[in-house]
Amino acid sequence: MNLRNIAIIAHVDHGKTTLVDQLFRQSGTFRDNQRVEERAMDSNDLEKERGITILAKPTSIEWEGVRINIVDTPGHADFGGEVERILSMVDGVILLVDAAEGAMPQTKFVTGKALALGLRPIVVVNKVDRADARIQEVLDEVFDLFVALEASDEQLDFPVLYASGRNGYASTDMDRREGTLTPMFETIVSHVPPPSLDEDAPFSFLVTLLDRDNFLGRILTGRVQSGVVKVNQPIHALDDDSNVIETGRASKLMSFRGLERVPVEEARAGDIISLAGLTVATVAHTICDPSVTQAIHAQPIDPPTLSMRFAVNDSPMAGREGSKVTSRMIRDRLMREAETNVAIKVTEAADRDSFEVAGRGELQLGVLIETMRREGFELGISRPRVLFGEDEDGKKTEPYETVIIDVDEEHSGTVVEKMNVRKAEMTDMRPSTGGKTRITFSAPSRGMIGYHGEFLSDTRGTGIMNRLFERYGPHKGQIEGRKNGVLISNGAGEANSYALGPLEGRGILFVGHGEALYEGMVIGENAKTEDLEVNPMKAKQLTNFRASGGKDDAIRLTPPKKMTLEQAIAYIDDDEMVEVTPKSIRLRKRHLDPNERKRASRSKQAA
Repeated sequence: MNLRNIAIIAHVDHGKTTLVDQLFRQSGTFRDNQRVEERAMDSNDLEKERGITILAKPTSIEWEGVRINIVDTPGHADFGGEVERILSMVDGVILLVDAAEGAMPQTKFVTGKALALGLRPIVVVNKVDRADARIQEVLDEVFDLFVALEASDEQLDFPVLYASGRNGYASTDMDRREGTLTPMFETIVSHVPPPSLDEDAPFSFLVTLLDRDNFLGRILTGRVQSGVVKVNQPIHALDDDSNVIETGRASKLMSFRGLERVPVEEARAGDIISLAGLTVATVAHTICDPSVTQAIHAQPIDPPTLSMRFAVNDSPMAGREGSKVTSRMIRDRLMREAETNVAIKVTEAADRDSFEVAGRGELQLGVLIETMRREGFELGISRPRVLFGEDEDGKKTEPYETVIIDVDEEHSGTVVEKMNVRKAEMTDMRPSTGGKTRITFSAPSRGMIGYHGEFLSDTRGTGIMNRLFERYGPHKGQIEGRKNGVLISNGAGEANSYALGPLEGRGILFVGHGEALYEGMVIGENAKTEDLEVNPMKAKQLTNFRASGGKDDAIRLTPPKKMTLEQAIAYIDDDEMVEVTPKSIRLRKRHLDPNERKRASRSKQAA
């Protein structure tokens, strides 16, 4: 059978997953009467809730005797580790660009990786039916982007399709607004070359994705680079340095048909398959016939730029809401994550009760924490910190990001001012779609931690921010942190509205009447810069006297400010932690005892 392997790459929310749904329907992968969820490829709960793709997933359709393996890739920079590996499995890419938004930061990141691998893209201008579409300008932007990324003449001669993924049509005619996706299928078959791999050589296969299955154990997914593999064939695994790390048999082979993994008896060079039967081999290892001694070169992965401390929950409420609370359980779970997600690095602290988890960004680590929380884990999470480096002269360097902000004209002054405080440099400012202004900054990652929530408040929720790792550059010195202090509970018990009423005048409360509190827990934000210990549990003394005029009536409190996980992680200071359980997100001081806090503060000042 004829075979084509392609990846779909695009920026967040430019319509990749919706387009794949339509390709399924029009190729006959789904029956006409089959009930399929919208965005069927986003199968993970968090993907559905957030409307983003987190995990790369292969799928397969058949069109007029040609099997097309399609990989839907994440569009968010924090999950770039997935994208880099996937591109080594395919022979072509569809670059999807929004007809109004144009080429965005993530487009640049993934396209750069694809062009460097020599892949020839098909450009699809999606959402051409948008009222604010600017099709020709967007095409010019894409061409300029390719030139800036040093594309070859062959890559610059790309075919263009104009499409609406939601309405299920594509055309080579810019003005057409109806039809089917047939022109897209035809372009894929004619433009993307079939795999040119050697079927007669011994079997070899590079692992690009790893899953676990309760029955089959580790499932390794990738593309067969040479030869043929059959069920129960002897195989061994080689690491990057071509050392044999494991021998075994290919106990099960599976190929992709639509969204399903289907057992097959054999797979040939070029096929994207999943293989079970090994217990040690992982991502970037080579699985091959025992006669093969040379590992396949794996694409290097960009390094992590941010780390957080995941600690055993040691608060007085530990173990009340979660079922997985021990350091051994946390360690096993994090090691399993690092195995399947090569962009994450885990190191155990000396005290063995905490782990340093490094990744690509706040969103990636936030998704990991949220996933663990849903699995029943309780954790203490520290403030994110960036990972510094050193240049050739031994000077300290730090990660920088390209930050692209689309904002209404009236808010642009505030945004520029706030970004300057964070040591960001403006590199571009131009009008954007929908009457917005697009401002581009080069900013140290350190300064961007915790800014997103403030940015949304400053722009009344209308601003859009996109961030992308840029480079390691010179250290920018001290960056101002949170200006306000916090209100800290001085004891344990239940919050009482009689005590909370007067505290509202001190700042913003994070807790309401009846909530369980403990000593050292952060219950609100102080209006002033210093931390303040308060008693939020004080009850009214009962007497025989009644207040005149019904003043004993219930105190009306302003609803407390409840933070999401990401907001809480972004809010805390270096001496604070977020207590994460399946039911609650609480803020607390790292040292719950006030005397310990003072000692730690003194030693920090001395240092």
